[in-house]
Amino acid sequence: MTTGRENDQLETKRIPTDQLEDYFNRFTKHFLLRESTNAVDVEILAPDWGAQYAAEGAHLFGITYDPKEKAIEFELEAGDHRVPNPREVWATEEFDGFIKAIEVVKDDGTREVARVNRLGLGTGA
Repeated sequence: MTTGRENDQLETKRIPTDQLEDYFNRFTKHFLLRESTNAVDVEILAPDWGAQYAAEGAHLFGITYDPKEKAIEFELEAGDHRVPNPREVWATEEFDGFIKAIEVVKDDGTREVARVNRLGLGTGA
């Protein structure tokens, strides 16, 4: 049951680069492996060419960070989406730690915003 109180408890925070791998691994294991109906919209906002969608309503299997490649990867049903060399990473979490949005700022000013839609719980939850 949603009381509305949960919606008021969103927290936005910057994730330090040295914590990205553990942060996304924990989120994937705790939420994405147990909730089978999460979908994501990934929007690219570039100063030169405006807003473009890299993915809309795509089934999200996981989010990883590879420190050797310095890249965030969204594991999607239709194929992976990779964001190389993030300068800053911000996350907005719900009261229970579920990531609602991720904003990645790149050196050239391009921002990629991933909005994760929590549609329901899978049978393993």
